[in-house]
Amino acid sequence: MPPPFAPYKYFFFALVIVAISLLPSPSLLSRSAVRLAQLKQHLYPSPAIALQKSSSAFFSANKSIATMAYEKELETALLAVQRATLLTKSVFSSHSKGTLTKSDASPVTIGDFGAQALIIASIKHVFPEDEVVGEEDADDLRANDSLRDLVWDLVSAAKLEDRAAEDRIGGPIKSKDAMLEAIDNGNSAGGRKGRIWALDPIDGTKGFLRGGQYAVCLALLVDGVPTVGVLGCPNLPIDDKATLDSSISADADSGEGKGVLFSAVKGEGASSRPLSKAGLQEPKKISMKPLTDISQATFCESVEAGHSSHGDQASIALKLGITKASVRMDSQAKYASIARGAGDLYLRLPVSKSYEEKIWDHAAGVVIVQEAGGEVTDAHGKPLDFGIGRTLKENKGVIAAPKAVFPKVIEVVKEVLGAKQ
Repeated sequence: MPPPFAPYKYFFFALVIVAISLLPSPSLLSRSAVRLAQLKQHLYPSPAIALQKSSSAFFSANKSIATMAYEKELETALLAVQRATLLTKSVFSSHSKGTLTKSDASPVTIGDFGAQALIIASIKHVFPEDEVVGEEDADDLRANDSLRDLVWDLVSAAKLEDRAAEDRIGGPIKSKDAMLEAIDNGNSAGGRKGRIWALDPIDGTKGFLRGGQYAVCLALLVDGVPTVGVLGCPNLPIDDKATLDSSISADADSGEGKGVLFSAVKGEGASSRPLSKAGLQEPKKISMKPLTDISQATFCESVEAGHSSHGDQASIALKLGITKASVRMDSQAKYASIARGAGDLYLRLPVSKSYEEKIWDHAAGVVIVQEAGGEVTDAHGKPLDFGIGRTLKENKGVIAAPKAVFPKVIEVVKEVLGAKQ
């Protein structure tokens, strides 16, 4: 609404200009001209300034939107992981997954290579100076033309249906060479300083191969601390309240009612939303289930006995009074399941003194559980140290539980492990 004296504005300015013209001093003239310009701008602001003031007022009234930490990083991670799951789902449903065996005897598929290329390309498009600790490299693809071409076909086909969302993460990878370069950009040594992304393109590859649970995992470490975490779990039910039992890993599929994108930013809480082929769906806040009677807890553990001591975990459950059978599932889907209250505890006890957990196997899950109201340490109660390098070499095992019962859980874990020494 214009000022009440709008009809007289020209008369008003004419009087001011006449007054200025009668001033004897040039310096006074200069200062008065500036004052006049300021007065005019105050009374009749330009559209651009009016819009700027309007925007400022909006963000001031919506402080949580304007000041949300790591907003751009979170959006990039969510879209990158969502696009990568499109590729992994196409491989999951195929008969041949292009499996190779790495030097440590663990399997890798064409899905691993393709998902890593897509995610790192997205990160480097938005944050070109950031480093990435990725699980794979492109050596095998450079040595095998047919395998490289197969991965390229998958990468080229994986696109979000929302063009604007696709563009925000750089759009399609431009060439096979760019794909190989993106994969090899996951070669960071990690460390305690700066911004480093920890990426597992397909966590739980054995589960992926057998038709069970798997996850696409991405986390941003800031000075060695997991700060942003995203998990894409195509085979978990969308319903956060869905029952968690032994059937979760049996003949899983990414059909109707399946596919969840979990996320968290340190200090901002944790959320879940349905996976989509387009842009991001609306998130829902998630939290760990209040656990008043620990004997009623559901605890999760790895499927592979080589990853976690099933015997020790059974002894811990017995001492806690837990009678329900454990839920065994692959990947960081275990972190996601307890974060949204479908399960309660995650136990991963060491089976070898020499084994070192990889940072990409835990970083995203840790920040999501912490922001959902949980606590995560190693089996001795020490915080997980993600700032040493590519592994958690100063930690043994992983224990995750709601904060209220964590002291009791870690007490029993130490008791069981101590009895073996």
